[in-house]
Amino acid sequence: MTAAPLSSPRSELGHFLRTRRARLRPSEVGLPEGGRRRTPGLRREEVAQLADVGASWYTWLEQGRDIQVSEAVLERLSSALRLAAAERSYLFELAQGRSPRPIAATPPIVSPLLSGTIEAHRHPAIVSTLRWDVVAMNGPALKLWGDLRGTNALRNLFLGKGPPLVTVEREAHARNLVARFRSEAARASVHEQFQELADELKAGSPEFRRLWTQHDLDAEPEGTKIVDVPGAGHIELAHVTLMHVEPDARTLRVLFYSPVGPESARRMARALAER
Repeated sequence: MTAAPLSSPRSELGHFLRTRRARLRPSEVGLPEGGRRRTPGLRREEVAQLADVGASWYTWLEQGRDIQVSEAVLERLSSALRLAAAERSYLFELAQGRSPRPIAATPPIVSPLLSGTIEAHRHPAIVSTLRWDVVAMNGPALKLWGDLRGTNALRNLFLGKGPPLVTVEREAHARNLVARFRSEAARASVHEQFQELADELKAGSPEFRRLWTQHDLDAEPEGTKIVDVPGAGHIELAHVTLMHVEPDARTLRVLFYSPVGPESARRMARALAER
């Protein structure tokens, strides 16, 4: 038996729009209920009215026709259909093959569940955006490195804008950080935010400029590093990176650290106890 072919993004888009309008009542979007309706939810012409588009054009969109859809129209459809953040992202993926621009600047907070998860880790954990803006740290990380929230790891390391995570193998750490930043910049839907930071770093740091022009992409999302902790000495840490999608559809990078070997564990415990 031959498997049914996968639906095209356009036909999926049409089906998605139909299901979203079917779940809304006119009163929920400020429209009169009117008389009896043959189908639940909003009519096509009502969605078109709310999104300020032509009724025929919107019908073609639901029918899966290959028509051009601008970012502004998608934003109006998102608002008209009361789409949640994940639904808004899905709409853009189907219509334009990309994620939407963020609605606002990335807030310096994380969800309660993610915050609880990193606090449950008894060793340091740090949460950052894809361009290395630090948005959260657990208690051990704050004790070990101080409060880095609101700073950017690249600015800290290359421009001295804040205390960097001091590693013994600085060259390897810097090279890996730049490579991971470049990889994320290439995939980013909002490339301008990465380009602005790259331009700032190139202008202010010969070291970053040298590493950036080498176009290295061989980044390591996990491994070990040796950090220098004042009062405790060198501590070897294993680090693992996980990507987490927040309820508002932001993707965040979560780094979990653990000491390697009994000596590093003793030094870590002593450093945390003294702070």
